[in-house]
Amino acid sequence: MIRSMTGFGAADGRVGTTRVSVELRTVNHRFFNPSLKLPSALSRWETDVRDALRQRITRGHVSVTARLTREQDGGLAIDTARFAESARQLTELAVSNGLALPLVGDVLRLPDIIKTGNDEEAELELAPFLAIVTAAADALGTMRESEGARLVAVLLERFAIVESAVDRIAERAPVRLTAARDRMRERVRELADGIALDEQRIAQEIALLADRLDVGEEIDRFRTHLSHAREILAPTSDEVGKKLGFLLQELLREANTMGSKANDAPMQREVIAIKEELERIREQVENLE
Repeated sequence: MIRSMTGFGAADGRVGTTRVSVELRTVNHRFFNPSLKLPSALSRWETDVRDALRQRITRGHVSVTARLTREQDGGLAIDTARFAESARQLTELAVSNGLALPLVGDVLRLPDIIKTGNDEEAELELAPFLAIVTAAADALGTMRESEGARLVAVLLERFAIVESAVDRIAERAPVRLTAARDRMRERVRELADGIALDEQRIAQEIALLADRLDVGEEIDRFRTHLSHAREILAPTSDEVGKKLGFLLQELLREANTMGSKANDAPMQREVIAIKEELERIREQVENLE
């Protein structure tokens, strides 16, 4: 399915006696660009989380946030070995510096002296945690697919507008050529002022003018590109954003060439309208995966 790069997904579940909640947010980016904010107890699995997300997301900036909530309080415990070692070190420092001996409370306030009765990090397991990440990614994927379908509908409407403008240019082109030919003949006769003219030479110049003004090839290529764009937007396509991004460059090139050849106000207006639509399309394409 075609996906937008903008979306949100969340999931939560139990890992041992701990409830883990995961939130994923994505915005557009040229590549897969994850940014993880995991609690210290889960940070050792950052690589596993990245790999799991990479299997489901090909492009986009992905913000990952995980939170832990204890469902069961195992009480408090004192690490007696660490307490004794810390008390010894503090006592030696106090004696050597002529300070008051440390109190029990001073030692208890040191890091890692008091711990919860359950070792949270030890009880957490990778498999159930990744299952929660996967569930959040699936929810994210559902939202991105829904947004992608909406974007496809918008793009097809935009391409239809562009195609209508191309059709009007194709309809106007032969009329413009005839008018340019007649103007050239009339201008030459005015400049000749009764002098005999070389009709063959005039015909050659008119042929050269017609070749310079002819936009038939550009129109044909433009229509081919539009047909290809619709194929890319088919539901089974992949890397839609990259493919359409390249195709838009080709469409803009053809539009610029038509504009330089037009030499006609109505055709120039259509070319300007086409380029405006292509810019709107480009802005939407940047959000496609």
